[in-house]
Amino acid sequence: MSEHQHSEYKESWRDEYLKWICGFANAQGGTLFIGVDDSSNVTGLKDTERLLEEIPNKVRDILGIMVDVDLHEKESKQYLEINVEAYPFPVSYKGQYHYRSGSTKQELKGAALDRFLLSKQGKHWDGVPIPHVGVEALDEQTFSYFRKNAARSKRLSDAVLQEDHKTLIDKLHLSEGQYLKRAAILLFHPVPEHYVTGAYVKLGYFKTDAELIFQDEIHGNLFSQVEKTMELLLTKYLKATISYEGINRVETYPLPAPALRETLLNALAHKDYASGNPVQISVYDDKVIFWNEGQLPEHWTVERLKEKHPSIPFNPDIATTLFRAGLIEAWGRGIEKIHTECKKASVPLPDINYNFGGLMITFQIVTSLITREKTREKTREKTREKILSLIVETPSISTKEMAEIIGITQKGIAWQMAQLKKDGVIERIGSAKGGHWKIRD
Repeated sequence: MSEHQHSEYKESWRDEYLKWICGFANAQGGTLFIGVDDSSNVTGLKDTERLLEEIPNKVRDILGIMVDVDLHEKESKQYLEINVEAYPFPVSYKGQYHYRSGSTKQELKGAALDRFLLSKQGKHWDGVPIPHVGVEALDEQTFSYFRKNAARSKRLSDAVLQEDHKTLIDKLHLSEGQYLKRAAILLFHPVPEHYVTGAYVKLGYFKTDAELIFQDEIHGNLFSQVEKTMELLLTKYLKATISYEGINRVETYPLPAPALRETLLNALAHKDYASGNPVQISVYDDKVIFWNEGQLPEHWTVERLKEKHPSIPFNPDIATTLFRAGLIEAWGRGIEKIHTECKKASVPLPDINYNFGGLMITFQIVTSLITREKTREKTREKTREKILSLIVETPSISTKEMAEIIGITQKGIAWQMAQLKKDGVIERIGSAKGGHWKIRD
């Protein structure tokens, strides 16, 4: 067997291998073989009796944990098997925290170390309390926005929604004792970046990967970021085609707005805020890319990610509050909703990738579909203009004569005439045979 998540081979013992034992203890446990090469061939050990006593003692004294060390023999060659359990508390090697990931050992530092220590305490980043910030510092309008949406979603009772701000925050589990959690700051504070660096959305329009045409930054709490980002996406960054249903103007975007909104919400709810990096949305002529920093749970693959959820439940307090406000689906249904909206709009399903230290979701814009719709609409407009010109010249003209002059079927002329009558542009004066058409003011 080759080295993998739960095994490591070393030909001889060195005290630095205590770091590997530390890594196993902080992850899912594993086995360290001493006297075995990388190809799992037994090379043999000398002085095994000393090592059998020395290794458990060093593990206990330096790491503060217990391990089983077993002696084995194969073809007259002895080797050791060190079995390490996964520990529920953080295990350090001389103040360093090591972690087994895949077939490698990593030393945890910075944001990764913060996440690890919090997880061992049963906490998430957004559940950490922040001192010196009271409910009175939170935004009044955001509370009104939340109550309105939560009442519509019916995911909170009217009794809870009628409570004062402090009680509502407590009922949403956004406080711990007298302190607000980070989630409360991100969701309800008017300027969360005073406490959390990088808590905003960066939106850019690119001609090529190296050519940025224009960009925007959307600041404020998460509720306002959602509304402002979607408004910019749909009014400034994406071009809608215009059509009419009767007298009603209909704007059709190249990508379904509900799918874009769901992707944005999940990026905000599940990004790693400890990284200090904003959610990034890159818009091109042929695609839209969402990226948020985050880390896959242990043993998750991109395939499983696509099946389960478009991101990781990094911030459960934030995600739960957005769910109760009716803004996101229950965990596990985000991808399903995005796919449903894309199928409904007849656009390709987005591509999901985990790279560059985060999650990337790419929507492809099928230019041919947009061009086809624009061409169809232009053709309809030109046909309407030709019909109206013919009526001005000859009010008594028949649909058959119009069809012959314009060059389309009589059925097509009849459809256009029906639309013009429905829109109140023309009316029929007199009978079908002896009457005439009139263009209304």
